Amino acid sequence: MKKGAKIIYCCQACGYHTPRWMGKCPDCGTWDSIVEERSTAMSLRDAGRTHLSPHSPPVAIDSIELEMGSRLLTDIQEFDRALGGGLVPGTLILIGGDPGIGKSTLMLQVLFGLANQGHRVLYVSGEESQQQIRLRSQRLETVSSKLMVVSEVDMDAILATIQSEPPRVVVIDSIQTMYNAELTSAPGSVSQVREAAVRLMLMAKKTGIPTFLVGHVTKDGAIAGPKLLEHMVDTVLYFEGDRNHIFRILRAVKNRFGSTNEIGVFEMKDQGLDEVANPSAVFLSERPANAPGSAVTASMEGTRPILVELQALASSTSFGTPRRTILGLDPNRVALLAAVMEKQLGMHLMGYDIFMNVAGGVKVVEPAVDMAIVAAIASSFLDKPIAHATVVLGEVGLTGEVRAIGQVDTRVAEVKKMGFKHCLVPDGNIKRIRKVDGIEVTGIKTVSDAVEMLF
Repeated sequence: MKKGAKIIYCCQACGYHTPRWMGKCPDCGTWDSIVEERSTAMSLRDAGRTHLSPHSPPVAIDSIELEMGSRLLTDIQEFDRALGGGLVPGTLILIGGDPGIGKSTLMLQVLFGLANQGHRVLYVSGEESQQQIRLRSQRLETVSSKLMVVSEVDMDAILATIQSEPPRVVVIDSIQTMYNAELTSAPGSVSQVREAAVRLMLMAKKTGIPTFLVGHVTKDGAIAGPKLLEHMVDTVLYFEGDRNHIFRILRAVKNRFGSTNEIGVFEMKDQGLDEVANPSAVFLSERPANAPGSAVTASMEGTRPILVELQALASSTSFGTPRRTILGLDPNRVALLAAVMEKQLGMHLMGYDIFMNVAGGVKVVEPAVDMAIVAAIASSFLDKPIAHATVVLGEVGLTGEVRAIGQVDTRVAEVKKMGFKHCLVPDGNIKRIRKVDGIEVTGIKTVSDAVEMLF
């Protein structure tokens, strides 16, 4: 064993260190996740190649010069929207998602868009050979002489390649396959992932090269590896969607250079991912006419309003405890609203199973869709359809009142754009809303008022 090296035991789920082996991690509670590793006493000061800016004196913040308009656009507008307007020089971006969701496909298309602008870009794969990458790139029609590919897992070799011929953008696919020779643990372990991410972060900040890290996810949907990985990067993007659906949502959960509310919507096709410029039209394209249990609402995703269809099914049950199966919505919020309907509307939902779904596989979590949830459940319970050209908006309180929501003007404008004629909004928004020709806007104060108007 090298001098300065010692044996430690590390949890592969959370990164907890202990001097002896245990069957169960005392930090995260995971069984059989602690493995033996050898760590060295090497510090960043000893590894001179990892210096970011050694001995740099502090400077006044107002004296630092900014390069205005230096964001790099990828020619994929939905991707640039999720990033907050393009790539910032030196940014480190982590992209996670389920296996087969399209992470590598998206990265190849992003690099191809940059290569078409004349930028030399580098795709590093630790999971595929160069021939396999070429086959996939040929299927996606992303072949370019400016798109360089290398199949490598050794971090020293990767950093040497980047240093010898610096590219404009780098993609590492995936960070869990990268290997550092100084560490004896296997690739994918906590120490290997952490060390590889630190070295790539320092490289990106020192050279100004935007770097993408593709990350695997656990069965719980979180990015595999230590939580430190998400703290080190500048932006964390999650590629969401069901592999059985054709739509994919690129959502930013952390962004140091932009809003975390923006999303990008894509459609999976044979030739890769296509942008969806008008998600509202797509999500409502197969909406059934005059079907009980269907309600349309407008959800804000950042600065973009999206019209989605909420579907509910209330069916009688013979069991003592009714089922509440919810997809795309907060189950606790739906249970709360069902209790409000029991108390305020007199609907005996305790004898009914409630199933709810957001059509298209999208997730909606904001409280502004509460009134649409109530309307959809009431429509199914009463077996009466909501008028086809009606949209319902509003947040519902525990006493049955309908509270005001934000950005109602933007939502109503999108409702009119999609051809709807009637919109129910909270009464508190009526005084502040701008008049829109071609659509009737009605204020509602309580859930009782709304149900009476709808049915």
